[in-house]
Amino acid sequence: MSTRTALITGGTSGIGLSTAALLHRTGHRVAVTGSTPESVAAARRELPADALVLRADARSLADADRVASAVRDAFGALDVLFLNAGIVRGRPIAEYDEATFDDLVAVNFKGQFFTLQKVLPLLNDGASVIFTVGIGATRGVGAGSAAAASRGALLALVPSLALELAPRRIRVNAVSPGAIETGIWSKLGVPPEARAALAAQTPLGRLGSSEEIAEAVAFLASPGAAYITGENLVVAGGAGLRA
Repeated sequence: MSTRTALITGGTSGIGLSTAALLHRTGHRVAVTGSTPESVAAARRELPADALVLRADARSLADADRVASAVRDAFGALDVLFLNAGIVRGRPIAEYDEATFDDLVAVNFKGQFFTLQKVLPLLNDGASVIFTVGIGATRGVGAGSAAAASRGALLALVPSLALELAPRRIRVNAVSPGAIETGIWSKLGVPPEARAALAAQTPLGRLGSSEEIAEAVAFLASPGAAYITGENLVVAGGAGLRA
């Protein structure tokens, strides 16, 4: 049986990197993309030597073409596509400007849509496509409506793409993480006490880990999820279940 292959966008840090490492451990050849030289260099150090690590800007269709070409040359075809690249710009609606709004849509929605379009010819029949969305799209977020909406637009894609690609047995699903302990908190300047308060508000009493999201993605990508398509798997410790 041939080795399964996977492409993870936004795969050089956090959830994407954990997913790449897990899929590699379970026998996949993996390719990841990242947007900065620093994250690309770090991923090349952390991932096994045979991982394909590519720098790509999710806003750029030219970069999406280049990624598709590199994956085709390295792997020939794909079994798993995890569209995870994204940015967060949390602020009240009054503080959003047009440039920030456009940036969110370009990375979180447009970039994922066109990456799928570019690599679609590489997907094997029976492949799995998974989008990262997040619970903000369905359960609300205190500040960051445009950020949540730019990810939530992907949820509108999922059922339609699931129907469109079903004749090829390509399954299309989403995973929606809750509050996950990754480096994004430090980048956003969120202090430890705020993270502790958020953990306390979660029914399971803690933040999730990137490895736990990776396990959910690996399940959706696996034969065990062969009859699941058009769905959104929430992995959030019960967040949003109570007032």
